[in-house]
Parts: sequence; structure tokens; C-alpha cells
Amino acid sequence: MKITTITSILIFGFSASAPSYAAEQSIDSCIAAIQKQKTGTFIKLEKLKVAGKPFYEFEIKDAKGIEWEFMCDAETGKITETEKEVSSADDEAFKKNAKVTEKEAIDIALKAHPGTVEEVEYEIEANGDASYEIDIVNDKGVETKVEVNAASGKIIEVSVEEWEIGEEAEEKR
Repeated sequence: MKITTITSILIFGFSASAPSYAAEQSIDSCIAAIQKQKTGTFIKLEKLKVAGKPFYEFEIKDAKGIEWEFMCDAETGKITETEKEVSSADDEAFKKNAKVTEKEAIDIALKAHPGTVEEVEYEIEANGDASYEIDIVNDKGVETKVEVNAASGKIIEVSVEEWEIGEEAEEKR
């Protein structure tokens, strides 16, 4: 599915909770901004709250098979963060800066946000830093994404998922 079909899916695929016109415009703005940086195939779209503010997280796979994540402000349609996803913590770009193991990162995330780990992604930030993105589901079924810097072990971002379209079954635990 091409990334340009996301708006149609959101509008027509979820009529009971269809986004408002303003949200449609920001999704279109997000897609246009992403396409200026990368083209590719849509993998997943999530609506998140980061510090109480709405964001979309788009994941696409480019022609070389590389996955990219784009955080887009749901109110303005502006890209705020671009990350390259790698397949494991053993990837050279990831491990050259990593001092914290995956287990240590998971322990840090679970201490701050108890629950069950659903997914771990290995990301390279725009500045080259490595981070673990750990999806945790609590006992109420709420999914929280906790991003842990792989060099320092500090939590650098926390977001709560409102909804998700698409899934990467191979990354689930």
C-alpha cells in the first residue's frame, strides 16, 4: 500500500471515528512533508500523544528495503523527527554508539512504565545516536512507547498510542 493512500484509509476505513477536516489536512501535510524526504511503501501509522500533544508516527519502507519513522505534529503537519530503523542491536550503525544492552534498556523502560513488552525497535536518530523504542502495554491495555538512548540509558521520549493502522508482526514479542 502506498503512503498516499493513508488519508483514504483514515477517512473511509474508520467512519465511526473519522478524523475531523483539520486532522485530514494535517495528515495530508504530513504525507507531503514525508514525500519530500523519502518515498516508499506504507507500513504503519500510529496516532500518539507526546507530552499531551497529538502526533502521527508514520513508518515507511524505501526502495532499498530500509524502514524510516517520521514523527509529525498532528496539529501543524510538520515533521519533527526522522529516524532510520535497523534490524537489530548488532547493526554496525547501532552498536557503534550503544553502551546499554537491550535488556538494560527494557529494564529502564519497565521501571518507568510497568507492563508487558510488546515490541522493540532499533533506531538511528538523525544525529546518528542509537535508541531503543520499546512498546509496553500496561494492565489496562494502554500502549506506551518508551524511547531509551542506547549510549546513556536515559529515557528520551515517552508517548501513548491512541490508535494504530498496520502492524509489523515480525517485531512483536
